[in-house]
Amino acid sequence: MPESGSTKGTGLAPNIASAICYLCAPITSIVMMLVEKENRDVQFHAWQATVLSVGYIVVSIALNILAIIMGKLIGFLGMVVHWFSPLVGLAAFILWLICLVKAYQGERWKIPYLGDFAEKKAGL
Repeated sequence: MPESGSTKGTGLAPNIASAICYLCAPITSIVMMLVEKENRDVQFHAWQATVLSVGYIVVSIALNILAIIMGKLIGFLGMVVHWFSPLVGLAAFILWLICLVKAYQGERWKIPYLGDFAEKKAGL
């Protein structure tokens, strides 16, 4: 197991590599997942960033489709569902920001459920 200050794989300090996972996730997180094979903390952040970003994309698309369907059926319900999109976006942004800062600080902050999945995939 590499030391916490190891720069193998990416050539970056682990906290920098972990923070990069969140910057343009899921692209950067998948790249880090493929490049950094040894550091389990970076692997954890790569998996968590991937799951968070893909999950947000799926939920966002689903809410928009639901808003269109509900709008066609009952106009008012479509508008109500449409109001949830910015709230979901704000929640995802706050989670993303917390994860980014915690990763840069070298902490392994887990999002409930998603963090458990990321730990399993990272082998922790």
